[in-house]
Formats: sequence, C-alpha cells, structure tokens
Amino acid sequence: MRSILLAITLSVSQLLSFSLSAAQATNISDHPEKVSPLLPGLTAPALTLQDNNAKAIDLSKLYQDKTTVLVVYRGGWCPYCSRQLAGLQKIEKQIVELDAQIVAVSPDSPQALSKSTISSPNYRLLSDNQLALTQALGLAYYLDDKTAKAYRDRMGVQFVDLDGKNRVALPVPAVFVIDKAGLVQFQYANPNYKVRLEESVLLAAVRAASNLK
Repeated sequence: MRSILLAITLSVSQLLSFSLSAAQATNISDHPEKVSPLLPGLTAPALTLQDNNAKAIDLSKLYQDKTTVLVVYRGGWCPYCSRQLAGLQKIEKQIVELDAQIVAVSPDSPQALSKSTISSPNYRLLSDNQLALTQALGLAYYLDDKTAKAYRDRMGVQFVDLDGKNRVALPVPAVFVIDKAGLVQFQYANPNYKVRLEESVLLAAVRAASNLK
C-alpha cells in the first residue's frame, strides 16, 4: 500500500513539474508574417516577469516610473539581437536624459540573462521564458520543425515547449515606447529578424512620448 501511495505521489509531482515547465499557447501564429503586434493607443500588458536574479518584476510599476522603451528580442544567442542591444547601449544616455528607461525582454531564462555583460539601472533585461508577454503583445509565432532543430543542434538553443508538446515559438523582434500611463505610443515590429529599428527613429519616438502631457 505504501509503495502504491509513493508511486501516486511521484506521478502527481512529475505531472505538476511538467505542467510548470511548459508554456501555455494562447496567441501564437503559424508564421512571423501573420503576427498581430499590439497597436499604438492600446494598453501595454502589465505582467510580472523575472530579472537575471530570478526576482519578480512588475511591469506596471516600471511603466509608472518612466517612459519605457520595451524591446522584445529573440535571445542572447541571436547575433542580430546582440547587435541591437549593443546599439541601444550607445544611446542609453540620451534615452535617460529624456526621462526614459530600457526594458529588454526575451525567452531567455534568468540563468541565461545572468551571463549578460549589460549592467545599468536604466537598462533591464527580463525573462519571458513562459512566453506570456510575447503572446500578450501579439508577437509569438511557431518555428517550423526544421528551423527549431537547426537552432537547437547548431546553436545549442533551448526553447520552452508549448502545452506540453515538442513545439517551440519565438517572438518577432519588436520595440514599443510606452508612456507612464501604460499606453503604447510607438510600435515597430519586423518579421524579418535581420532588420532592426534605427536608433535615430527610436530616439524621436521616445522624445515625442516624453513630451506628452
């Protein structure tokens, strides 16, 4: 009897562990060209994510503090994303002068984020490893099996499974400028992950959002 109870306990524990490790698919497109990013004028999702120390970060409180440049990228393994983040570091001082902050979010785990060399009170890296924010922003899309396998085999990238199935998703790279009321004032999303927003355009958008009354 004791062995039966132990087996049941282990089975339940394994099931709970499995369900927690799988992201829930609620808004994921079949192709990057089919995503529907959140539009300007709409309220940005106020979810809770984790930083590189696995500390819970409430996005709604960040929005209230300063104008927010919300950058959604594919992960630290992506060279185009790394160049984008480096470019943002170059204009960080100008963004701060506009009373704004940078919040960069990816599916990377908090452990992966801890390896980043970015360290600034005005530039946060957050983990969306359950793809909740990515889906809420309308940016999530499924990778085809061939691409997913190539990324895993050649780059060692580990993706979150969805609904307990061996299917993976990524965000279309995007940039949002969000005002202190939590409203999106600017949005840029490009299904071609090799093309990123120019820093000069971003600064103009931040300047416009910061001047709103």
